[in-house]
Amino acid sequence: MSKLTALAVSIAVLGGIWAYIALGPFGMGDGDAELLVWVGFIAWGCYFHTGADTAALQKTIAGMIYGAVIAGVALFLVGMNPLGLPGAVGPAVYIAVTVFLLIIVASQSLLSVVPANVYGYAATAGYALQTAGAGSVTAMDMTNPVLLVAVSTILGALFGMASGKVAGKLGK
Repeated sequence: MSKLTALAVSIAVLGGIWAYIALGPFGMGDGDAELLVWVGFIAWGCYFHTGADTAALQKTIAGMIYGAVIAGVALFLVGMNPLGLPGAVGPAVYIAVTVFLLIIVASQSLLSVVPANVYGYAATAGYALQTAGAGSVTAMDMTNPVLLVAVSTILGALFGMASGKVAGKLGK
C-alpha cells in the first residue's frame, strides 16, 4: 500500500472513531457535542503540518491551548469592557492587545508555531461568538469554550499522532 493510501485509510478510520467519540458518548443529547469534532481535526492537521513527531504533538497542544486561553482573556475583556471604551473601540483594543500576546511568545519553543496559537484563538473565539449555547469563559465545566477547545485539541492531536503511526505500519 502506498504511503498516501495508508495515511488516507488511517485518517478515515480514526476520523470516524473520533467523530463517534465526540458526538456519541460525549454528546449532550441535544445535538450539541461536548467535544468539538472540527477543533479536533484542526489540531490533527496542525500536528501534521508542524512535523508529525513528538515535538509537533507538544507544540500543537501547547500552542492551541495557549491560543484558546488568550481568546478567553479577550472574550472576558470584551464582555467586561474594564476601560469603558465606546462601541466597537473596546473589542478592537482588547483583541489587538491579546493578539499581540498571542504572537510575541513565539520565541519560546513550545509556543513557536504561530499557526497553532492562532488556530486555538480563532477556534475559541469563533465557537464562543457563533454558538448560542456556549458558556462563559469563567465556567469550570465543559460549557467553557476555552476548556472545550483545549480538551478537543488534546484529543485531536493525539488522534493525529495515532493516525501517523497506523499509516506507518500500513504503508510498509
